[in-house]
Amino acid sequence: MTLSAPPATAAGSGIDLSGEPDWNLFDAPALVGESLRFVSGDPAGDRFRVRYYRDADLHLHARIWFGPETQGPPGHAHGGSIAAVMDEALGLAAWAAGYPVVVGNLNVSFRNLLPLEQVVTLESEVVSAEGRKIMVHGRLFCNDTLYAEGQCLCITIPGR
Repeated sequence: MTLSAPPATAAGSGIDLSGEPDWNLFDAPALVGESLRFVSGDPAGDRFRVRYYRDADLHLHARIWFGPETQGPPGHAHGGSIAAVMDEALGLAAWAAGYPVVVGNLNVSFRNLLPLEQVVTLESEVVSAEGRKIMVHGRLFCNDTLYAEGQCLCITIPGR
């Protein structure tokens, strides 16, 4: 996964969640339904705003805005809000790769404080699949600043 520059955020409520030119918009709710409502279910809210994409290699990417309702340390996103985004996006990456899963274990390493009201990028990749165990890695960044890395062990849902 390479770091790439996200678009600038527009002033006021015009938040730009555009993807890179080689990304295709991904309709996550059509794949998994209402289960995405906690993080990405309110596209105009003050908590999160998320738009998902897939690249030519079918890796899942997201543009995410952490709003004022995600605040932890003054002016920065709460670690729990970052973990919630990782949970949704890394689990969704497994679903998008054809594995209906639940998250069995999520490890998030926080690298830098994430300022509020900034658009960041999440890149993810399914790195292995053995039996019912699917391992997904991801990272959350903006330009050259890495905010968090995540490793997610997903377990396929029997009969799905």
